[in-house]
Amino acid sequence: MKKAINWISLVLAIAALCLSVVNLTAAQKPAEEPVKDIQYVMFLGTNDKDTNAPVFSPEEAKVKAADILVEHFGGYTIQEANGGWKDGETLYQEYTLVIYLSDTTKDAVHAAADDLLRVFNQSSVLIQENETGTEFYSG
Repeated sequence: MKKAINWISLVLAIAALCLSVVNLTAAQKPAEEPVKDIQYVMFLGTNDKDTNAPVFSPEEAKVKAADILVEHFGGYTIQEANGGWKDGETLYQEYTLVIYLSDTTKDAVHAAADDLLRVFNQSSVLIQENETGTEFYSG
């Protein structure tokens, strides 16, 4: 009788161990791969291409750019920067907006850049494409 109880205890212990392993395996979700995305970074100078004078005050420039970006993307991130370059012996400097965009396309970025070029009277907007992982984390 004692041997039967030992065998039953052993079988129950093995069954409990197997169930524990199954539960642990099922509870672990496979690691989700980050969504590959292209982050577009636009560098928008704010000096007029013809006169090299500021087109807008810094505050006005941010508002004008934000209006265009909201129209095209529904949102934006803007940082302020100062840019400079040398042409011959002359050093030029200008207030610059750095714009970060994700979850969009190159065509959409170019469409917004066309509007920015026109409104800010620029000859070009520097656009960088950076491969990144994107996640909208909410807790």
